[in-house]
Amino acid sequence: MRIAVYGAGGVGGYFGGRLAQAGADVHFIARGAHLQALHERGLRVRSVKGDFEVRAPATDDPADVGSCDFVLFCVKTFDTDAAAARLGPLVGEGTAVVSLQNGVENEDKLARAVGDDHVMGGAAFIFAEIAEPGVILHTGGPASITFGELDGHTSERAKRLLACCEQAGFEAELSASIKTVLWAKLAFICAQAGMTAAVRLPIGEIRTVDAAWAAFGRLVAEVCAVAEADGNPVPQTARDRALALAQAAEPGSFSSLHDDLVAGRRMELEALHGFVVRRAAQHGLAVPTSEAVYAILQPWAIRNQHAST
Repeated sequence: MRIAVYGAGGVGGYFGGRLAQAGADVHFIARGAHLQALHERGLRVRSVKGDFEVRAPATDDPADVGSCDFVLFCVKTFDTDAAAARLGPLVGEGTAVVSLQNGVENEDKLARAVGDDHVMGGAAFIFAEIAEPGVILHTGGPASITFGELDGHTSERAKRLLACCEQAGFEAELSASIKTVLWAKLAFICAQAGMTAAVRLPIGEIRTVDAAWAAFGRLVAEVCAVAEADGNPVPQTARDRALALAQAAEPGSFSSLHDDLVAGRRMELEALHGFVVRRAAQHGLAVPTSEAVYAILQPWAIRNQHAST
């Protein structure tokens, strides 16, 4: 199984590392100091599920890799268009590009770049980040992925990827309604990321304060209302799962949105709360809690974007 991992950060580094450790032919596409560290020392993962190290080819040029069975597409949402435009050398006749990003717009962008037939939807459930170049820190979450064909059919390539994930020892699920999964994850991410970034405290302190936990629940409900208006209703079981995920998260957990804010890095705010606010306006829906979080965080997002360019 030949797998390219485009974006070797917390998500790509952890799952790509596990796949490589299990014997898959994994190729990382990374950049900068992180890429240099992968060349010199390999990938080191510090994980609550057990530390490990692995060596795998790494490059910043997809042409060095060539066509693959799967591309795990793990770049930040604001890099989707630029990275999608460079996918060509990785995509052969049966290649599947599986987005493991936040948000619900990435699959359409990928399809415009490589064609509908080459795109699968996916969602990663994990708290992980680059601790230092070449080192991934996995602090919590189920450490699982869910993926599936966008039209809902069960394909042979999806079953092959599922088997590969199971061999690598992490949880994976094949979904016949991946778009619903993506919206359900968006509801969780907007609540988890929005509250930890806006409050600047970990989830454990948020869920023990009634007013803050109520705001968390309102964020989930507002995203689900937008999902329903958009033709992708999120079942109550998925909403309950989002709240249960937050209740089960390690008390000290933050979010990548919070981490990017405090580190002065570019933030994914527009793909999260910005998207929800804009899509709600299109449907004539009121999303006051999402609007408040967006208003609080947007000045930081603008400041960090200017600082990183």
